Amino acid sequence: MKNSFITEIDFDKELSIGAEKAINSCLRLKPEERITIITDNDSLEIATSIVSEVKKVGSDYSLMVIEDYVARPTPNMPKPILEDLAKSQVSIFCAQAQTGELSSRIQMTAVVNRHKIRHGHMVNISKRIMKEAMRADFLEIDALSQKLIEKARKARYIKCKSKGGTDVIAEFSHKLNWLKTSGIISVDKWGNLPGGEIFTSPLNVEGLFVVDGVVGDYLCPKYGDLKDTPLFIEIEDARIKKLTCENSALLDEFTAYTMTDENSNRVGEFAIGTNIAISKVIGEILQDEKLPSIHMAFGHPYSEHTGADWVSTTHIDCVGIDMDIWLEDEKVMECGKFLI
Repeated sequence: MKNSFITEIDFDKELSIGAEKAINSCLRLKPEERITIITDNDSLEIATSIVSEVKKVGSDYSLMVIEDYVARPTPNMPKPILEDLAKSQVSIFCAQAQTGELSSRIQMTAVVNRHKIRHGHMVNISKRIMKEAMRADFLEIDALSQKLIEKARKARYIKCKSKGGTDVIAEFSHKLNWLKTSGIISVDKWGNLPGGEIFTSPLNVEGLFVVDGVVGDYLCPKYGDLKDTPLFIEIEDARIKKLTCENSALLDEFTAYTMTDENSNRVGEFAIGTNIAISKVIGEILQDEKLPSIHMAFGHPYSEHTGADWVSTTHIDCVGIDMDIWLEDEKVMECGKFLI
């Protein structure tokens, strides 16, 4: 299905640089390939800018608007979208997250994994992100990420401290995989756009993690930058032991989220952001989790890629700022600046 109305939608031409980076630098779309672009009503302008770049390449494409097939929020990705996706070699998900929709995105990425599709994941993409982090030099970010991941794969533990009070130590198993999602996307692992992180599922995490950046999923647009009301997470045996926050509404919602299933309160992802085009939190998780810093996610450990032997129906990222990071005894970051 190709939506002809897309050609009738005007878009901010300032989006074109980020769209061009997505299609040509990150996904490296070829004229003989087919691309599926999955979007929603709130993201149509950005999707239009991406379609404009696809047309320049000359590739066949489909634009699938979720609300054309189902009412939202939806726990299931519509079948016609999944069927169209399976026909393509390249894909982009360019839409806003809604409560209870993680399962629909997991269904989508299962098709991506099964068919070895080069997939750009742009959950909660915004015009600001398109004009900031999506304009990064992704080859430079990839080179930094490669240098860092080679060090991380050898580290038995990583220590993190921050001015805000973070003091954690994470242990790692060589049986679990470190992955690089630098924005240069391959068939081996779909990646978020904008890219810029390395991550794994940790063997264990202990200590206090202060979320003075942002929390993810649908809570991010609701609460934004947490610098004035940080969330304090005490972690023991890789699980949440205690939560504290002056914002009672955030505390209640985050607590409920991390009690959804038996592993929703378990650290599933430990990551270091590497997008050096980003210098501060903007209150949007898609960009903020790529900030040079530490972020951890509670819930789903991306077991299909990390090799973790457990699962969860939830996944919520938490970003801290101004981090000092040591890979064993080697200090690789000081107050958010890389030393490598």
